[in-house]
Amino acid sequence: MSCSRTGKPLFGAVDVSLESGQCLHITGANGVGKTSLMRTICGLMPAESGDILWSGASIQQARDEFHQNLCYLGHQNALQEAATVQDNLRFLGSLKGLAFDDADIQLALTQFGLSGSAKRLVRHLSQGQKRRVVLSQLVLSQAALWVLDEAFVSLDEAGQGILTALITTHLRRGGMAVLTSHQAIVLDDVVPQILDLSA
Repeated sequence: MSCSRTGKPLFGAVDVSLESGQCLHITGANGVGKTSLMRTICGLMPAESGDILWSGASIQQARDEFHQNLCYLGHQNALQEAATVQDNLRFLGSLKGLAFDDADIQLALTQFGLSGSAKRLVRHLSQGQKRRVVLSQLVLSQAALWVLDEAFVSLDEAGQGILTALITTHLRRGGMAVLTSHQAIVLDDVVPQILDLSA
């Protein structure tokens, strides 16, 4: 598969596969096309050539099944500043056809160290707290494939530890993850595949 921007190739042809319990770490300099590749994997951008397969079928043919099994979190937080944390999470869940009750949301927020924050307005949170709210969707998600663009940005050391443990647990349960990060990713029991787009 390859991607282009305004008719110019972003990187050489990419050929990777993931199975249950595996993780792919996409690396490369800024502007090399990491986000474009992730958006293409998710079906949000067309590939210049090649195809993305889910369980052996093109994601265009298996669109519904693929999107039910996909949780994509971009590098932008995409939160409504004037809404509460819980209303944001309910809205984001509704986009995937998921309904979260108060107990679900409280559990997810507590796991990310945000106990008692459900009714706070997002605009009153720090950048690190906002990132934790976005990432708490992973606890609520039922998706097998997590695609996370710069998920560790704005997280302190404790937040990074929580996210790393969550990804590790997801992989142990047979999930898959595709990540971009400017830092090394160390997961217990799992060595991520590395795809360097600058190479």
